[in-house]
Amino acid sequence: MISPEQFRALVSGQRRGPMATLTRCGLRLAESPYAWAMRVRNWRYDQGRAEITQVDVPVVSVGNLSMGGTGKTPLVEWIARWYRQRDVRVALISRGYGAERAGANDEALELEERLPDVPHLQNPDRVAAAQVAVDELEMQVLVLDDGFQHRRLYRDLDIVLLDALEPFGYEHVFPRGTLREPPRGLERADVVVLSRADAVDAAEREQIRTRVAKLAPAALWCELVHRPRRMLNCSGDELPLDAFAGQRVAAFCGIGNPAGFQHTLEQCKFEAAELRAFADHYDYSRKDLDELTAWARDSGAKAAICTHKDLVKLQVLRLGDIPLWAVSIEATFLAGQAEFEAKLPPVEP
Repeated sequence: MISPEQFRALVSGQRRGPMATLTRCGLRLAESPYAWAMRVRNWRYDQGRAEITQVDVPVVSVGNLSMGGTGKTPLVEWIARWYRQRDVRVALISRGYGAERAGANDEALELEERLPDVPHLQNPDRVAAAQVAVDELEMQVLVLDDGFQHRRLYRDLDIVLLDALEPFGYEHVFPRGTLREPPRGLERADVVVLSRADAVDAAEREQIRTRVAKLAPAALWCELVHRPRRMLNCSGDELPLDAFAGQRVAAFCGIGNPAGFQHTLEQCKFEAAELRAFADHYDYSRKDLDELTAWARDSGAKAAICTHKDLVKLQVLRLGDIPLWAVSIEATFLAGQAEFEAKLPPVEP
């Protein structure tokens, strides 16, 4: 099984040599039918040949052009809080990929801790989940998490995130790259948000914005940063971000884009002994915990650091003798917040 780092090194061209080149050629052949299928599927929806269901309340979709790791969860939280601060009843709707205990996956468990007053319905049939939220829970607005490629549910606002560290998926659709569909799919977006915008300089942000303007000229452009907020453990204890600044830590994550977590570690000024990356939504086993414990001990780390998304699944205070902490992230707008708020469908409380 190829690791996330090995996959990205391969599709980005970083991994060189005859075997890597041959593998990329094979992946390119596999990419064509997948990209074609996505084009046909979108064409059917665009032409009205596939049914789109509209519910009786506004739906705000937050999604990706690429396969994940763009930082959707902090923005979903931001939008839900925005509505709750205005006394609007809001529910989250998602597919529930990799759902675990009690039918909830890592993202749902994380959001449940952050938004205890916001229902989160997970169902592969997101239309059915939306109807339950409206008819039975009497919600006034729905936030569709990871919804850009889900076309069955009508949305009043389509928001797409691009990660500044990997905005266009190495220019290829999966499996040759990390795009879920060709870049021209952005033309459906009402808002394009560049996440982790502070990870690149102003010139690179403008270069990405120029390309997006050609693909989606009518879309609002926003820039978002993901700032570390605090460190917490599974007991709810908190530490300031500088608690381990300059100290050696053992860092690991199971998210779509490990480079995003690497950026967070750098923001916290941690000295990471190594960053171990697992697949997105990774289901940690007892064997994994034992291996992580041995690895953290041998690295000489003062602490083990993971994402909040990993912590809610692991639910352990320590890896052996080494304390385990997660970095909690919050979304902050660098550009376009007022225009973004104006785009959110208004709802009377």
